[in-house]
Parts: sequence; structure tokens; C-alpha cells
Amino acid sequence: MEVTPLAFESLGVRSSSMLIQTEDIRIVIDPAVALAPNRYGLPPHPLEEEAKERLWGVVKEEAVKADILIVTHYHFDHVDPKEPELYAGKRVLLKHPRRMINPSQKSRASSFLKSIRGIALEIEYADNRQFKFGGTEVRFSKPVPHGSDATRGYVVGVCVEAGESVLHTSDVQGPLLEEHLEFIMAEKPDTLFVDGPSTYFESPLQQVELRKANENLVKIMRGAGVERLVVDHHLTRDLDYADKIKPVMDAGEERGTWVGVVAEFLDTKPNLLEARRKELYGKVEG
Repeated sequence: MEVTPLAFESLGVRSSSMLIQTEDIRIVIDPAVALAPNRYGLPPHPLEEEAKERLWGVVKEEAVKADILIVTHYHFDHVDPKEPELYAGKRVLLKHPRRMINPSQKSRASSFLKSIRGIALEIEYADNRQFKFGGTEVRFSKPVPHGSDATRGYVVGVCVEAGESVLHTSDVQGPLLEEHLEFIMAEKPDTLFVDGPSTYFESPLQQVELRKANENLVKIMRGAGVERLVVDHHLTRDLDYADKIKPVMDAGEERGTWVGVVAEFLDTKPNLLEARRKELYGKVEG
């Protein structure tokens, strides 16, 4: 199995797109790239726009070569409705567009499905299902809340197994809930990609959620036998992400579990462009 993250916050954009290739199949999860329209009261910096153009090119190139495209939910950093042709001739496995979904995502899902019907090879609703392609198994979680409650809708996690296993949580913003933990603890993946807590929103609630996320990530390492824990996406919208998950880093070092962000997984330096937007515009105080 080859696991290649394609676009994430530590690479400079909002995304959690990745390629998983086995002897049987090529899968791209969440083929989309986005930028925060406003951060610190500032629009995307030209360096962010450049990163988006470059990484979107990478994602599209891999999506075109893939056999299967997976959509874990319908936020625009996970699915791009403007280029439905990416799905032409593909088997599409996606979060159910009408069940356990909030109004915003339901509307987006309806428009998206209309655009790919007739060009996709096959469309399957994947919630709580498993699929087998030769020696490769692809298993999906039941829909779970996008964060601590379902205000922002539901997502599905996906685990791909072919000798070894890799699990992509989608947007659990932690994980924060027992519902989020169930799938991970049952699958016991070798490699776990988790989006982490949204610490870039500073509030008393976020402090509570950070503590819960750290507790759960440590619980996962100790109880699920994860060998590599990759924490990115929401977490890496925060320049101080490493300090925020220090208990997890310490537990990983103690247990011998590799813990890092996508850029480090790829042996490159983190490039947190959104979190550095104020600096890039020269508006850092002091």
C-alpha cells in the first residue's frame, strides 16, 4: 500500500485530500482544495493562491488516474462542485446525500449529484458499508457529527486495508465524541489521519474541546495500536499547533508512535500559509 497526502493545511491550503494505492485499486479521498475567504480580517494572500493552484493541479491529476473517488461530506474543502468532470468514468463512494445531513450540506449534495449523474461510472452511498476490490477492503463508518455536535452536519470516516491499514477520519474536529472513537478503536489502523481540534478559534469551549481531543488521541494510541498518527487540517490552522497537542506528542514518544503533520509525513517543512496570513501581509503587531 502507498499512502500519499495530496493537499492539507500543513502544505498551504484547506484540504484533507489523499491518494491510497494498492495492488488492486487507486483511491483518492476528498478531491478538493479551498482557501479561507477571510482570516484575521484579510483575504487569501497571493502565496496561498499560488499554493491552491499548484495543489489543486496535483489533486486533479491523481483524481483523473484514480479508479475510485470518495467524498466524506459536502463542505467545499472536501468536494469541488465546479469541476464535476473529475468524476467521469469513476466509481464514486460518498456520504449519503439525504440521510443524517444538515440543510446546507443537503443542498450542496443535491446539486453535486445532479452534476455527476450520467458521467460517473457508478455512485454508491457508503455510510456504514464496506466494499472489496480484490485483496483491498474499503470500510466506512456510520455518519458521525462534524465536531462536538451536528450543527455543521455529519461525516463518514474511511479505512482502507490491504495488508496494512490506513484510516481517514474526515472532520471530527478532535476526535471529541465516543461516536468518533468507535470506528477508530474497532479498525485499529496502522496509520491514522485525523483532522484534530479547531484550536484556531479561541474560546472557553475550545479549551474544553482541546483537552478532550488530547485525551482521546492518547487513548487511541494506547488502545488501537496506531503506529503513525498524522494530525492536520483543522489543527494546522493554528501556528501553535505543536504546543496545543504536546500531551499527544509526549505520549507518542513514550509509546514509540510517530506523531506529526502531513508535511512531516512527507519529509518537508510545514507551510502554514493561512495561519501566517497576517505575517504575509506584514500586519503582525510588535
